[in-house]
Amino acid sequence: MTIAIDVQFAVQSSQLPGRHSIFKWARKALEDYPRNTGLSIRIVGEDEGVELNRRWRQINAPTNVLSFPAGDSEIVNHHSLGDIVICAPVIEREAGEQGKTAEAHYAHMVIHGVLHLLGYDHKKAGDAEKMEAMEAGILANLGFADPYTME
Repeated sequence: MTIAIDVQFAVQSSQLPGRHSIFKWARKALEDYPRNTGLSIRIVGEDEGVELNRRWRQINAPTNVLSFPAGDSEIVNHHSLGDIVICAPVIEREAGEQGKTAEAHYAHMVIHGVLHLLGYDHKKAGDAEKMEAMEAGILANLGFADPYTME
């Protein structure tokens, strides 16, 4: 299995993770995915985060992560899962508020976004518990604390 990940940085910050870390986190979330696949992860500033959230969710504020599933498209022999957009200022602000490192929160949001692209959701309580357990397990495997027991 091969995984193609396009990482784009549309913002600068001293707390941004490196591409290697982002690749590692996304690949870990896709470890059991049985197909050649690709996805893109774009890290944006607050303005782009607000615009995307307004356009796609009708919410006039930035959010930490947005996932845009691609459906059944193929890109150069890879099944495209879609796109993930992470808003750096929100991640860094939330990390401080939650008493965790920016790296841990970025890892969580990459994994969270990938799971959304795989079809997981957290709208219903049972679905949220399953998704949160998966996130916590993947993060633990990467050496990060459970983000749902830190608060």
